[in-house]
Amino acid sequence: MSRATALDAPGRLRLGTGLVLRAFAKINVTLEVIGVRPDGYHELRTVFRSIALHDRLIFEPAPDFEIQANDPRCPTDSTNLVWRAAELVWRAARRRGAPVGVRVRIDKRIPSGAGLGGGSSDGAAALRVFRGLWCPTMSASRLHDLAMTLGADVPYFLRGGTVLGLDRGDRLFSLTEPPREWIALLFPEPGVQTQDAFKWWDEEHHVRRRRQRRIHKVEQTASPRAGVNRRDGAANDLEAPVVAHRHDIAQALARLRDQQALAATMSGSGSACCGFFANRDLAARAAVALRSPRCRTWVTRTISVLAYVRASAPTSLTAGRH
Repeated sequence: MSRATALDAPGRLRLGTGLVLRAFAKINVTLEVIGVRPDGYHELRTVFRSIALHDRLIFEPAPDFEIQANDPRCPTDSTNLVWRAAELVWRAARRRGAPVGVRVRIDKRIPSGAGLGGGSSDGAAALRVFRGLWCPTMSASRLHDLAMTLGADVPYFLRGGTVLGLDRGDRLFSLTEPPREWIALLFPEPGVQTQDAFKWWDEEHHVRRRRQRRIHKVEQTASPRAGVNRRDGAANDLEAPVVAHRHDIAQALARLRDQQALAATMSGSGSACCGFFANRDLAARAAVALRSPRCRTWVTRTISVLAYVRASAPTSLTAGRH
C-alpha cells in the first residue's frame, strides 16, 4: 500500500463493543504565506510533520448520535468537526435523516487554539471510521474531497508524516522523512484563533503587494522580539504578526532558545511553540524549566509516516491495548 493511501484505503469496520484510535497532532516546520486567493483563502506553502502528541477517540454503539469530551473547551455539538464528518459520510452513504447509532468520546490531549491541528486530526480520524462503518466502498479521492470540505488541514491527517502542502495547504506531496527529532512543546494560554493570525498578517503585509516586496519588508522591519526563526532557511510567516500581539509567545520562543534549543518556532497560527533538541533529556529539562500556570508544556517527538499509519489504525475497545 502506498504512503499516500495507507490511511484512506476503503475497508469495512464493525463497531462491535467499540473502536478506539489515536488522532495525532502536527507541527508546521515551515509556513510561507504567498498571498490571498480569489476565494478569500490564503495561499500557503508549508511543510507538515506528525508528532506523537495525540487525542484519543472512542466510538461506541448508541441509540442516536452524540459526542462527549473530557475538555469543556471542546464543543460537543454540530460545530465539532467529528459531528460534521458524521453528517458528510452519512449523506454520502445516501442514508436518510441525521446520523444515528454512534457515541464518540473524545479524550482531548492536543490543546485547542495551539496551531497543532487537534480539531482537524479528530475530524480526519472520524471520517475514516464513519466511512468504514457506513460507506466502505467510498474511494480515497472522495474521502479526500470530504476532508477538504471540513477544513484545509484535514486532508493532511489522512496521510501523516512529512508532507509539503500547497494552495490552502491541502494539495499534498509526500517528502523524504528526516531523522526523528525531540521537541519541547510550549502552549502559552490562551490559544490563537486562526482567523486572527491571518488578519494580523493581512494588516502587516497589505496582501496586494508583490511577494518580493513583502518578503523584503518582513526582513527589514521584524524586531528581535518578533522571534522570526530560520532553521535551514525555514520560517513561519505568521510568527512575526502574531507575536506583535502576543508578547508571551515571543517570550516563550526566547526562553526555548535560552534552553539551548537547536531551533525554536511557532507552529501554524500559534500559540504553540516548538523547541527542537538533540535528545529527549534536553527536551524534558526545558519542558520542566519553562512550565508555568499560564504555559503548559509537553515532551514529544516527530513520527514517521509508517509509524503514523500503524499507530492511527482503529482497534477494538476490548483488545486490551487501551
